This record gives sequence, C-alpha cells and structure tokens, in this order.
Amino acid sequence: MKLLRTPDDRFTDLTDFPYDPHYVDLSDGVRVAYVEAGEGPPVLLLHGEPSWSYLYRTMIPVLAAAGFRAIAPDLVGFGRSDKPVSTGDHSYERHVGWMRELAFDVLDLHDVTLVGQDWGGLIGLRLVAENADRFAAVVAANTGLPTGDTRMPDVWWSFREAVEKAPVLDIGRFVQSGCRTKLAPEVLAAYNAPFPNETYKSGPRAMPGLVPNSPDDPASEANRAAWATLTKLDLPFLCAFSDSDPITGPMSPILQRVMAGAAGLEHPVIADAGHFLQEDAGVALAEAVVRFRTG
Repeated sequence: MKLLRTPDDRFTDLTDFPYDPHYVDLSDGVRVAYVEAGEGPPVLLLHGEPSWSYLYRTMIPVLAAAGFRAIAPDLVGFGRSDKPVSTGDHSYERHVGWMRELAFDVLDLHDVTLVGQDWGGLIGLRLVAENADRFAAVVAANTGLPTGDTRMPDVWWSFREAVEKAPVLDIGRFVQSGCRTKLAPEVLAAYNAPFPNETYKSGPRAMPGLVPNSPDDPASEANRAAWATLTKLDLPFLCAFSDSDPITGPMSPILQRVMAGAAGLEHPVIADAGHFLQEDAGVALAEAVVRFRTG
C-alpha cells in the first residue's frame, strides 16, 4: 500500500484547535493521528466524510471540562493520518479494523462512550456491535448503519456522483454544503489543510462508494450482523440528530424504535444544524452528551 503523509506545516495556526497530535503506527504500517483532552471516562469522537478531528474542536473542551477524556482520531485518509494513494486501498472492513486497533489494541479503551457522525457512526456502530464489552454508551449523531437492503436517499446519490465526477474535489465546499452556518475562510482552510493536492484525496473520493447500496455489498452481511447485535444490547443509546439533515435524518426515529438501549430516553433534536452538526452546534451536541452520561 503506497501512503502519503500530509506535511506538518499544513496544520500550523489552526483556528480554535490547540491540541497536539498523537501518532500511532498500526500493525500494517499505517500511521494514525488523534488528539485528546481531559481525564476520566473516554468519549471516542469519530468523524466522517470528508472531515477530520478538527470537526470536534468546539466539543472537546466541553467534554474535558465535564470530566471526560475526549479522544478524536483522524480516519485513515483524512486529517493528519496517513493517506493511501489508491482508492482501492480503502474498504469498509479496513476502516473498522484501523479504528478497532487504535481504540482497543493501542489505547486499550474501556467504558467508552461512542459519538459517531456520518462515517464515524458507520464505523463506530460496528465497533460497538463487535466489541460491546468495551463500551458504556452510544451517541448516534446524523449517522446510520446501511446494509444495502434499503435504497439510499436521492440526495446521497447526488453527493456520491458529485464526489466521483469532480475533477478537483473541493473539500471545504463539501463541508460548507452540509452546514447551516457560513464557515469563515480560516475554517474552510482547516478542512482543506489535510489535502495539498488531488493525490491526497483517495479517502474522500473512496468513502461514498464504500457505503453499502445493494444487498450483496461486501459490507452488507457484517452490517446486518451488527444490527442484530445492537438491537438487543442494553447499552444506553442516544440519538442526537440535527433538525436539518436530509441524508441521515430519517434514521433517527428508526434507531429510537429498534435499539433496546434507546427506550425511555429523551432524544434531543439539535436545532439549526445541518449534516455537520458539530460545526453548526457543537457546544449543544457536547452538552447533550454530557447530560446523557451524567444524568
């Protein structure tokens, strides 16, 4: 696997992101980056397409101040983590495996609260289903666990087509399109920072095609098995979706209905927020996580 590594000088003077990166070399030689702050029970903050741990910059201090250890990795292909050159080096199973190795083999996390958004949920919910003894609770935020048995919404297909056909993939523009608020130039620059040129963007280009969209997708069987496990787990399961996400919004009532751990909980709706609710309303989401975990 040929890998690229974004130069450190691309990440200087990031707005509101004072956290020093930590690096881990996984067993296959891929280097993964993460940031963390605080002491206490771990909260694993998993981002999705096409963002990176910078997305959690307003949530990390809230969680740390409330007595949690906030840990935000960069998925492989994103942020400061290594970037495979070939889109073919990305697979759903590999991304689950990379985060599993980081969280459990390297960091040895226990009593974890997962916060997963977008691909952070697609990966994180698999981790929960397959390593339930490591988790204390789940927060699903604008995410799901597709099996390919149900057609993805038209807006998702439009997004996938746009990503696949764009000669130049404007990462900042894609993040902006999923936000209600207008992002400042320095914030857009931070989302573009991990990708000096198109050769670094195999992750953002590959991820839409890895979402199961047919019943015989390579990840469909594993995701069906995860659903079967998750619906029976008694782990507290909070749905904290935004009010303005046409892609994942329909998943919230489904998760609330079928997840055993969701019963009897008050599931917040994060107001005035789009797909990237951490960007639009990160403090509100972090406060919802704190209320959920502290009672």
